[in-house]
Parts: sequence; structure tokens; C-alpha cells
Amino acid sequence: MTFKADFVGKRKYFIALSLILIVVSIVFIFTKGFNFGVDFTGGIEISVSVPDVDMTVAEMRELLSAEDPNFAAARIIKQRPLIEEGSSEQRSRFSIIVNTSESEQSVTDKMMAGLESEGVSESNILSVSTISGYAAQEIRGYAWIAVIVSMALLLLYITIRFKFSFGVGALLTLVHDVIIVMGFYSVFGIEFNAPVVASILTLVGYSLNDTIVVYDRIRENTKKMRGKTIETVVNTSINDVIVRSINTSLTTFLAVLTLFIFSGEVLRPFAFGMLVGVVVGTYSSLYISSPIVIEWLKRSENRGHV
Repeated sequence: MTFKADFVGKRKYFIALSLILIVVSIVFIFTKGFNFGVDFTGGIEISVSVPDVDMTVAEMRELLSAEDPNFAAARIIKQRPLIEEGSSEQRSRFSIIVNTSESEQSVTDKMMAGLESEGVSESNILSVSTISGYAAQEIRGYAWIAVIVSMALLLLYITIRFKFSFGVGALLTLVHDVIIVMGFYSVFGIEFNAPVVASILTLVGYSLNDTIVVYDRIRENTKKMRGKTIETVVNTSINDVIVRSINTSLTTFLAVLTLFIFSGEVLRPFAFGMLVGVVVGTYSSLYISSPIVIEWLKRSENRGHV
């Protein structure tokens, strides 16, 4: 199946849509912010099991808040039920994240006092982990460094493999993708933690791979279609690869959708970023990266060099 659509002729509409999404994303990022996980805020995370398999997050919060009002602001996640060793009965499992400067022992004691009526003992605490505020800031800093360094290296790679104008197009496309995906995290309040940074880096690689496919076809068609305008070459190239890109993206999307539905709360933030990223990355590699190259080359020609 071969497309013969005029994608390049409609590039202003695609660019306008992207600008709207970027502006909305930036507004939400700077006004609403992110729902940072304990990795980035610091605090204490306690995993506990309770015998009541029907207990809800609201009921758990009510029990804990009755003992200490600080638990009202805690982040509580109900995870998949488990069967503890030596028992045949299912138990509810909760992850309780408290942003506090108190010690692990103090927070654990208060939590246990609130849950005594539910038949919870010390043996039902599955794990306790603490991340200091300093460590959280350090992790956040390293996360942004990882994203920036990866983009810089990718710009260098594209420049060497193709030319600088293609490198600029790829870099701006990746910035476009990252901002929009982060905007979705802000809009929907999905937890922003270390696995999310991993999903963003994965998205960068995925989007770049799609972009390289388009750029490679542009380079190939440039040799075949000498004398044709850059718009014609790019449009032909997009039509050549669009079926391949959509099929690949659809397969990836369905796999990630399965992960999002069945993975549980721990991997869901990662899967959410991949879901949005696959859609945004495919769209930008086809309809944003190439128009950027066109505009760059046309401006370069007007200045007398490419």
C-alpha cells in the first residue's frame, strides 16, 4: 500500500498543532507541576499487608489519619493482593509514601498504631525504605543530566551520519516529544519517578529511530530525484515510509498498552510515558522532523549556503 498524500503541503497545520500542545504542556508544567515520587521528593515508603482484602485506599487513609493527621497527605497505593509465606489466605498490600523528616521507626510506629484494629503486626511490614531530601535532589539532577546528555549525543550522531540540518531537525523533534510527554504527566497527575525518566530516555531512542528512517529515505530519494524541490523529495519520502512507521508503532503501542493495563502501580507510570511517547514520537518523526529540515534548508539557501 502506497500513500500519495500531500503531507508537506499541510505542514503548517501540523506545526500549529504541535505548538499548541507544547504551549499547553509548558503551562501545566509551570502551574500545576508534577506529582513527584519519593525518588525525587525524599521521604519514607512503607509496604504493608493487611488481612482485609476489600480494604480501599480511602479506608486505609482514614485509619492512619486518625492516629496521625500527617498521613492524610500521604500517597497510598493499593497493589496486587498477595499470599504470605506459611498462609493460604490472600491479603491486601499497600504502599504508603510519606514525605517527612521523621525517622523510619517513628513513622512505622504511628502507622502500626493506626492499624492495630485491623490485625496488623510488625511481621506484616514487607519493606521500609528512606530517601533523604539531599539524595532526592541529587537523583533529580542526574535524571535531567541524563536526558540532556543523551540529546546532545544524538545530535552529534545525526550530524555525522547525515548533515547538521538533519541533526537540528532531530534534536528539536526530541525536545518536542519530551515536553509533550512531560505535559501529559502534569495534566493527569501520574507519578513522576525514576522509571519515568527511563521511559523518557526510551522514548528519545524510539522517536530518533523513526526519524532516522524518514531521514534515510530523504537522503536516498534526494539522489534519485535530482532536480526536484526539497518539498517534493520530503513528501515522497514520508509517503514511502508511513505504512512501515504506523505498523511498527501500532505493534509497539499494543505491547505497551498490555503492560499499562496489567503491570500494576509500580510500572504503570513507566508504561504511561511509553504509551503517550509512541504516539507522539511517531507523529513527530513523520510530520515535524521533516518540515523542520525543509525550513532550515530553505533559510540556508536564502543565505547562500546549505
